[in-house]
Amino acid sequence: MSWLGFKDMAISRLIKWCCIIFFAAALKEEENPNYWRSQAQNTLQNALAMQLNTNVAKNVLLFLGDGMGIPTVTAARILKGQLSGQSGEETMLAMDTFSHVALSKTYSVDLQVSDSASTGTAYLCGVKTNSGTIGISAAARNGVCKSQFGNEVTSILNWAKDEGKSVGIVTTTRVQHATPASTYAHTVNRKWYADSDLTSAAKKEGCQDVAYQMVHNVDIDVIMGGGRIYMTPKGTPDPEYPTSSKQNGVRGDGLNLITEWQKMKTGKVAHYVWNKADFDAVDPNTTDYLLALFEPKDMKYELDRDPNNEPSITEMTEKAIQILQKNPKGFFLLVEGGRIDMAHHDSRAAYSLYEAVAMDMAITRAQEMVSEEDSLIVVTADHSHTLSINGYPFRGNSILGKSPIFGLDFLPYTTLLYGNGPGFKVTDNSRPDIRDIDTGSHTYIQQSAVPTSSETHGGEDVAIFASGPMSHLFHGVHEQNYIAHVMAYAACIGENQEHCRGRASFQESRATENGAVCCTYNLLLALFIFVTGEFFVQ
Repeated sequence: MSWLGFKDMAISRLIKWCCIIFFAAALKEEENPNYWRSQAQNTLQNALAMQLNTNVAKNVLLFLGDGMGIPTVTAARILKGQLSGQSGEETMLAMDTFSHVALSKTYSVDLQVSDSASTGTAYLCGVKTNSGTIGISAAARNGVCKSQFGNEVTSILNWAKDEGKSVGIVTTTRVQHATPASTYAHTVNRKWYADSDLTSAAKKEGCQDVAYQMVHNVDIDVIMGGGRIYMTPKGTPDPEYPTSSKQNGVRGDGLNLITEWQKMKTGKVAHYVWNKADFDAVDPNTTDYLLALFEPKDMKYELDRDPNNEPSITEMTEKAIQILQKNPKGFFLLVEGGRIDMAHHDSRAAYSLYEAVAMDMAITRAQEMVSEEDSLIVVTADHSHTLSINGYPFRGNSILGKSPIFGLDFLPYTTLLYGNGPGFKVTDNSRPDIRDIDTGSHTYIQQSAVPTSSETHGGEDVAIFASGPMSHLFHGVHEQNYIAHVMAYAACIGENQEHCRGRASFQESRATENGAVCCTYNLLLALFIFVTGEFFVQ
């Protein structure tokens, strides 16, 4: 071994032992009952001192962790702490600090365990619908084009735009995927990304693909994510992968929707970018519109992302807020950590949890950029997954590690398991022996109980975390479609605007108060001058 190699190993061991010593000291502190009593009393006093925020929400930010069920939140919390040298369990995610928490029931009209299309329609459009459909009511039928017409429903993004607010979408998936599409599209098939995906019957009956609707349905100020392949004519080489025919455009109608989008923004400062360098060069202070498509389909996983080629979800969120917040009327922004879900489907828990931690960092950055006084931030999930945390692991054990207790077959198992998925393996009527397997490897596929090619969603309730104006309206166990109505109520958009009459946003009310004080001062000064002037004249 070289000297440098030996030195690196020594430093690594030193850091490890420092963490162990620190952890041991922390555990010693927790043996004292006063540690827990004091902690609880501080939490209690903060709760008693809490004041309800009933301001008008100038801005609404919705962070959607696709597939981010409560087990994923817990596991991501532990991973976040362990990445910083802590045991992990005591760590706080940004969403953990929010003042109000509730639960959301995620079933769709037709299924106990729903998908991202029907759930997206629920929390964005305020209406529950059937699985596989977007922006339409349950009266429409999955895949039946003509059933769409007359059953369309609009989203909070539409409502915000109608009131003069700026609106934006940030996602780590393709921008035509179910969650972002639920803000602008109406379709009986969530997978009709481009016109080439439509059936011949759907084309005859007048249905439009999701990508076309993204450009034409709503005037969206900021769109960021992947999805270039659905925007250009069939055979168009991709700018990043020009020699790969698999990344070529797929549209059969000959339309270049990127060019169409640019033409529709004539007279405005509108930028289309597809790489990190051009993204960094966009000046938010002078930009009216931004369309940023960083991959032919979905963006890279955080663990695979090259920071020189693709921005992080935090960087995209920051740029979006900088552009949108120039509007004095405020904005609505959807930020989706979409690949949390996709990694779960592959039973790659490490990839999923790193995506969740990355989204939590974006939430932290958003909190720094907006005021809790006039900005409602909601964090939730569309549905859960079959992930479980099990096996009595010791405190501080790697969340990607193994339980110290073996099964009845005298073989170990991992702390994280899936109810079903591609991780099911049985050889000679026996589970794999993973004693010598590095389950903390990013590529490790977690074990599952039932063999399926793709792990399925979970049907349990998901959490709603909320902070800012009217966040206290998230207060119990809610139907998922309730979320859209609370956000709209808080921002005085859509229905239920009676309470808004005579009310101003926090900033407007402060300006009014300051103006009133200034006006009163000027009147008193004028009166003083008049009276004293008369006195001196006498």
